[in-house]
Amino acid sequence: MTPLPADRDGSGDPVAEVGDPVLAVADKRRSLVAVAGAHEYDEAKTVGVFHVTDRARRRWLLSSQYPVNAMAFHPTRPLLAVGSGEYDGGYLFEGELLLIRLETGTALSLIEHDFGRQVLALEWLNDQDLRVLMAPPDDWKDSKAHVEGHVAVVCRADWTAVGAKSLTGRDLAGPRVPAPRSDHREAARQAVARLASPRTRRHHTSGKRT
Repeated sequence: MTPLPADRDGSGDPVAEVGDPVLAVADKRRSLVAVAGAHEYDEAKTVGVFHVTDRARRRWLLSSQYPVNAMAFHPTRPLLAVGSGEYDGGYLFEGELLLIRLETGTALSLIEHDFGRQVLALEWLNDQDLRVLMAPPDDWKDSKAHVEGHVAVVCRADWTAVGAKSLTGRDLAGPRVPAPRSDHREAARQAVARLASPRTRRHHTSGKRT
C-alpha cells in the first residue's frame, strides 16, 4: 500500500476521499472506522482509516495494488489486517494480505509468493490467531474455484513483530470450504452515512422526551 495525498477530491469531506464505499469495519474500542472505496472507473483500491468523535477525522489514506475484499482490526494491538485480490482473467487468483500499523500508517505485505493469494475474508479469533479465507491459487481444471476457497488459521505470538513476506504456503494451507464472493456495498454506504453525521444523531437522541 502507498500513502495518498489529502482531500484529493476537493470536497473537504475526509470520508469522501475513499470514493464509493465498498467495505467498512469498525473498532469501537478505539473509535476507529476503516473504509475501502472505489473511485470512478476504478476498483476498491483506496482504504481510509478514520477516528470518530464529533466528526470523522482521517488518520490514514492508502492505495492498494489489488481490490480490497476484507478488513479486520486486531482486538488489542494497533493493527489493521487488509485482504485484497482478484482473478487475473485467465488463470490466477492474485492478491495480498496486508498488515497496517495504525500508529504510523505503514503497511506490510505478508505473503511470500510473488502472486500472493486473493484474500476473501479475515477474522481475528484472538490476539494470536488470524482466520484467513482465500480463493484457490488458480482455476486450472477446477470448476468450483470461483465459489470455493481455502481457510487457514495463521498463528503469531506477536503480530507487531511480523515481517514482510513472512507467510509461507505452509502457513496458508487449509481445508477447502464454500467461499461466496459477498458484496458489502450497501452496508458500507450505510456505515459511512452514519460516520458522516454523528453529531446530528446525538443531537436528535438527546432531544427525545420520555
